[in-house]
Amino acid sequence: MTDSATNITDAADGLDPMHTVRPLTGKTVLITGAAAGVGRGIALALGSAGANVVVTARRKEAGAEVADEITAQGGSASVEVCDVTDAEQVASALAGAVARFGRLDAVVHNATSRRSSEPVDLEHASVELWNEHASVASVASYTLAKAAHPYLKETAGSYLVLTSPAGMQGSANLSFYAAAKGGQRGFIKSLAREWGPDGIRVNGLAPLAVTPALDNAMRLDPTMEPRITALIPMGWIGDTETDIGPCAVFLCAAASRYVTGQTLVVSGGRMTAL
Repeated sequence: MTDSATNITDAADGLDPMHTVRPLTGKTVLITGAAAGVGRGIALALGSAGANVVVTARRKEAGAEVADEITAQGGSASVEVCDVTDAEQVASALAGAVARFGRLDAVVHNATSRRSSEPVDLEHASVELWNEHASVASVASYTLAKAAHPYLKETAGSYLVLTSPAGMQGSANLSFYAAAKGGQRGFIKSLAREWGPDGIRVNGLAPLAVTPALDNAMRLDPTMEPRITALIPMGWIGDTETDIGPCAVFLCAAASRYVTGQTLVVSGGRMTAL
């Protein structure tokens, strides 16, 4: 049996078809951009699933708040300061995770540009804005993957990228964001083919959930929430921890050991045409 095949078999240990136990117990997961929004929700869900959660954020204080939430709920967490556009910080955060917990089983790349929801028509868009989207989404997906590969190969791990339905169907006045997210999806598919022989799974997750930015936008425009929910068959907008988080847990856990190269759209049926 090859090393990668052995790793795949080892990764299946503890597989729980009935989902009655915490599926990430003893596993270590690093997540980028975990200080707020979808990243925070996923980090909390990972902690509830038993993972050692390595919370990364640009500011240690912000990351520490989420780590403290995880530990207050009985979970295990640490914090690494990481600007995903800085390759040295990325490498340092990964090394810190392994030094702290002894292994790395999954990486969740959630970080996105702080201007990701800033609408701008192409005529007035700047190269600077393009570079910001590209550096946080596309370039960081590569940088993080390259640095994480040796660790994930040892554990037959999982690499999960948070993308967006915008990268599949487009989004008016958010063309740079949509382009970056669409590029991530192609990267996911290609890397899944490349890393499959190493036993590493690579997937995407495209969520629709209430984040602080969306919540604020809905407060400013009372018509926004009913307009959005009218397009969702389930009739409501998801929660980052209880609706998006468990899907991320699944894609990081042994239960998804035969899933790779896929993008799971979690939108209450909003994107049924994709």
